[in-house]
Amino acid sequence: MKITSVTAFLIAALATSASAGNCPPPLAFADRKAELSELLHATRNENAGQFLTREFDEIWATAPDRDAQDMLDRGVALRGESRLAESEAAFDALVAYCPDFAEGYSQRGQTRFRAGDPDGALRDLERATAMAPDHARAWGTKALVLMQLGRFAPARAALGEALAINPWLPERRFAQKPPGIIM
Repeated sequence: MKITSVTAFLIAALATSASAGNCPPPLAFADRKAELSELLHATRNENAGQFLTREFDEIWATAPDRDAQDMLDRGVALRGESRLAESEAAFDALVAYCPDFAEGYSQRGQTRFRAGDPDGALRDLERATAMAPDHARAWGTKALVLMQLGRFAPARAALGEALAINPWLPERRFAQKPPGIIM
């Protein structure tokens, strides 16, 4: 994918304006995340599970400040338009500005995975899960990357971590061992 000059300018402008100050620490939502996890484990209704999962994802998608939020939102929007190189560049700017914000690595890992770079994706997702061991979505994506790489035992372990946090993740469909597959 080629980055357009306008997009490159906007990403550089965001990174430059953000680098003028320091990224504050990531926001803490420990109590709300614990409450959501409890609700997710208690629900037996798929619609409720999906609703709570979206709320959990919104917590992770809350950046430490406006500059970081703009970079995060831009990267996600570009990925949604399949402009993967531009999306990765936006996340590069985000992790350069906010190196302690796990969601930046998780989102860049998702973009790299979608762009066909499983090794780069895995590096980012390992960083995200090391920084935020309660990040179910990062664990779930990490499981998918490991599956693609044929590393089934670590994939199963990552999926177990994801589902221990949020049993309603879409990746739960991989929790059952398919017939004839040794994991």
